[in-house]
Amino acid sequence: MRALRFDIVSIFPGIFESPFGDSIIKRACEKGLLDIRIHDLRDYTLNKHRKVDDTPFGGGVGMVMNVEPIDRALKALKKEVPNARTILLSPSGSTFNQKKAVALSFQESLILICGRYEGVDERVRLHFVDEEISIGDYILTGGEIPAMVLVEAVSRLIPGVLGDSESIMEESFSEGMLEYPQYTRPREYKGHKVPDVLVSGDPKKIREWQKNEALKKTLSIRPDLIEKTKRSN
Repeated sequence: MRALRFDIVSIFPGIFESPFGDSIIKRACEKGLLDIRIHDLRDYTLNKHRKVDDTPFGGGVGMVMNVEPIDRALKALKKEVPNARTILLSPSGSTFNQKKAVALSFQESLILICGRYEGVDERVRLHFVDEEISIGDYILTGGEIPAMVLVEAVSRLIPGVLGDSESIMEESFSEGMLEYPQYTRPREYKGHKVPDVLVSGDPKKIREWQKNEALKKTLSIRPDLIEKTKRSN
């Protein structure tokens, strides 16, 4: 049984305490399935004021994160995890999806660099990381929340983290479609009833209903997923 190691480099390490200190992620760490380490980028700067940013050459608004502390952090971490895949969380990266999460789940270790301010020195992207990832076409204050999203999505693919391998296969996007609708007790609530087929006790009919409903839901909400599946086949 292997533990997937995440090394997260951020100037706000305290942000990760609550998300990683509860629920599935916490239990997975306690079971030795995950090894999550948070590093303060300011610990790797030579600036006496612990600054890790500066004004951009050529002018412009905001501040840009320096290349040197990031390089120093990566060198220190690579001594422990030389085969780690290094990822910069940035709005200009390729869009994160389930396919990417699956690919990353097979890595031995991942180093995540959380960008901030107006971004990072371009030399980081060009020379010091393996890839750049975005979680969507919108702007966030920094890369900390994207790092949490990536850790959550990848971690649940590690055997034993969820405890039920079948639940992974049936979740949204696993088969190129959204997950079918789910119901639980009570069977009727304010006139709204659970579909009869789900309480019929007929596994074949239930599975057929689930497939049909998953398709209908996907066509209604995310028809683009159907097109992507067609193009990949």
